[in-house]
Amino acid sequence: MAITTTWSVNNMTHVDADGGVILVYWSLTAASDEAYDEDTGKGGETATEGGKQRFEYDASSSGFIAYKDLKESDVLGWIYEANKGRASNGPDDETADEYKARIEAERTAKVQAQIDRKAAQSDGLPWSA
Repeated sequence: MAITTTWSVNNMTHVDADGGVILVYWSLTAASDEAYDEDTGKGGETATEGGKQRFEYDASSSGFIAYKDLKESDVLGWIYEANKGRASNGPDDETADEYKARIEAERTAKVQAQIDRKAAQSDGLPWSA
């Protein structure tokens, strides 16, 4: 069984006049690849992280990318950069890549804990077996 992580940009607010992005809603989902089994109650484990991030921009900057030209990977890069070192359990000097890896590892660990807990438990009634 594998656990996969998926980052998404769920919505953005931008300024119509110049295409500058000022607000991004994002999420990270870690999920078990095992489908939920109604009979056993096992499978389908997930853990999410998400939020909204405000941005300031300079439309005259050489690195400026207008809304219409953005790719999801551009915006996710902004999210990683803006959030690095901000978590209470993260180092102050972590890089954007380290932030991304840390958050993915935390969510993956939560999914694994759900899988482990379900593997050690069973539902049912002894007189109904």
